[in-house]
Amino acid sequence: MTEPKPQSNNTQMPLKAKHGHIPGTPILKVSDLTVRYESGNALEQVSFELIAGERMAVVGPNGAGKSTLFKIIAGVMRSETGTVKIFGAEPLGHICIAYLPQRSQVDWNFPVSVTDVVMMGRTRRMGYLRWPSAVDREIVNNALATVGMQSLASRQINQLSGGQQQRMFIARALAQEAELMLMDEPFTGLDAPSQDELFTVLDTLKSKKVTVMVALHDLKLAAERFDRVMLLKHRLVGLGSPNEVFREETLNQAYGDRIQVLVHEHQVSVIDDTCCGEEGHSHA
Repeated sequence: MTEPKPQSNNTQMPLKAKHGHIPGTPILKVSDLTVRYESGNALEQVSFELIAGERMAVVGPNGAGKSTLFKIIAGVMRSETGTVKIFGAEPLGHICIAYLPQRSQVDWNFPVSVTDVVMMGRTRRMGYLRWPSAVDREIVNNALATVGMQSLASRQINQLSGGQQQRMFIARALAQEAELMLMDEPFTGLDAPSQDELFTVLDTLKSKKVTVMVALHDLKLAAERFDRVMLLKHRLVGLGSPNEVFREETLNQAYGDRIQVLVHEHQVSVIDDTCCGEEGHSHA
């Protein structure tokens, strides 16, 4: 299904030259962000900051604006009002941002290898008309090694498992030398071992001070594996540690009758009735 276009007279702006990073500014600062579609507001006055190196989960019901938020931050979409600052400057032209789309949005039958895709992360650094240098190839090999994909470097992308596809995307972002990664539903359709492998890679990114925002549906995963959680339903419903955000009142604001919230001895149990089919999750 084609995503509706925002109501705006602004046309897509071309990528500009890389902006400098302003010392002392947060890696990401979003202020009063609003995006309107014909059907209503996708985002409404969303404001927050990210700390370099942290891992934030963005959760909320379907259609809450998670993917829209990521596209605005990445600079591939324009907001109605509000600002996005990457190290104090606008996101357009920042090579340090990597947007990893949902796997369902990718043509997996396109005839390219894993190495080809990861090398695409070097394109904007080496220029569109240049052949990869020895340095570029070394960076790609190191990126593949970081995500444990060296043995699959020559494999066609349609021969990869879901977890391998996600690790390939992360390798491409590493080859890009991204400092901020926006991952849209990377865990959807992955079994538990594949999820664990992906978190091992995310732990490596954390050790490298790479900042990661992950949109996901699984509240249990968000509670157990992330530094902070953003609960989104067009506007910011909650932001903080999982214990601060996953409370009965905030979850009811976001999900309404889509979930049942049960409180027992300071624990919130969530029975999720949304289409993602999650089982009941418990959060302290």
